[in-house]
Amino acid sequence: MFNKDKKQTELNLEQHDLMESAQTRIKQKKRLYEHFVIFLVGSVFLVLINKILKFGEAYDWFIWAITFWAFLFVIHVFNVFITQKFMGKEWERNQREKLVIKQKQRIAEIQKEIETEFPLSKINKKID
Repeated sequence: MFNKDKKQTELNLEQHDLMESAQTRIKQKKRLYEHFVIFLVGSVFLVLINKILKFGEAYDWFIWAITFWAFLFVIHVFNVFITQKFMGKEWERNQREKLVIKQKQRIAEIQKEIETEFPLSKINKKID
């Protein structure tokens, strides 16, 4: 009877984690698509300013502005589709587990040092 509740709780926690990671992934992709639309509209706007409104007409500066913006967009794409796959939730979980194991090993080493330097038998004899 109690085991069912415990399994359900664990399952709900796992589902909650999956839902959270899916939600953050959706937000990342949504921001990327918004960035793409803004990039397209902004690029057209920059061309219009340079060519139609003749702002800085002697030099085609919009090419450099669009190139720089495209570079930033490529970095955003790289971050969403490549970096997140390698360094996503699973990578964070593995790193956390490795650090916990190292901490436990260090605590065990410190406890051994304390036990060798201050054995309980000597401490008990001094108290009595």
